Amino acid sequence: GATTLGFCGMGIMGVPMALNLMKAGYKVVVWNRSADKCEPLKAAGATVARNPAEVARQSDITFAMLSDPPAAVQVATGPDGVVAGLSAGKGYVDVSTIDPATVADVAAAVRAAGALYLEAPVSGSKGPAEQGALIFLTAGDKALFEAVSGPLGVMGKASFFLGEVGAGANMKLVVNAVMGAMMAAFAEGMSLADRLGLQQQDIIDVVALGAIASPMFALKGPAMAKARYPTAFPLKHQQKDLRLAIAEADTAAQPLAVIAAANDLYVRARQQGLGDADFSAVLEAVKGQQQQQQQQ
Repeated sequence: GATTLGFCGMGIMGVPMALNLMKAGYKVVVWNRSADKCEPLKAAGATVARNPAEVARQSDITFAMLSDPPAAVQVATGPDGVVAGLSAGKGYVDVSTIDPATVADVAAAVRAAGALYLEAPVSGSKGPAEQGALIFLTAGDKALFEAVSGPLGVMGKASFFLGEVGAGANMKLVVNAVMGAMMAAFAEGMSLADRLGLQQQDIIDVVALGAIASPMFALKGPAMAKARYPTAFPLKHQQKDLRLAIAEADTAAQPLAVIAAANDLYVRARQQGLGDADFSAVLEAVKGQQQQQQQQ
């Protein structure tokens, strides 16, 4: 029969990803900690389960898009967690961004239940999730990677199989650490341009035509110039990824001077109450530093 897919975590990413699976004709069973977030999926015809274990029992393959390592562990291995509903022949694909140690723990629990495990953190935020243009950075059981090629193709534009469990998390943390540092540098550049009497849009246009052109700068720059930060990737999640990357680097005895400095700016932005704003709101932390300098 047709493959039934489960999906746990109906947030800014999970909702559009699950909707795309439904549009492609998959039967989808969903769960979210706060049930009201499941309404768009229920309206589109999804089955809403009472807990993650029920999702896994009703599904051939279960996906999860969760906010951080504690949530990933709780949903997978907690009471009525996904693992309780897994058995031989089923698969669990965790598309959350979590640290390699957490990935290994979840993988061990899934495999102990007789099921297959794939970590598949995504590169891409709200827009690419809606457009089915995410990039999946996967590792774990190759057989499950092959089995989910259809759903991954619906939700994304590319999927990489990187090897053993932990490789996907590491790749994602490297990519997001670079992204956070790039955005922090761009924010400082825009702030400096403003102090020097340059037009913000001119900076955006000049950068777009040179070797440091980036789709991220082109997309975020105009809104940043107006001090608007509509959330595509929450700042609190960017800071979490920087924190996880710095912790992994510490374990590997790899200094990250630039990335650590960027992290400090995101921490400052969170202290300013900007955790739920888009990560481009790090510009407000740069402005805050500037104001402190002026007051001294």
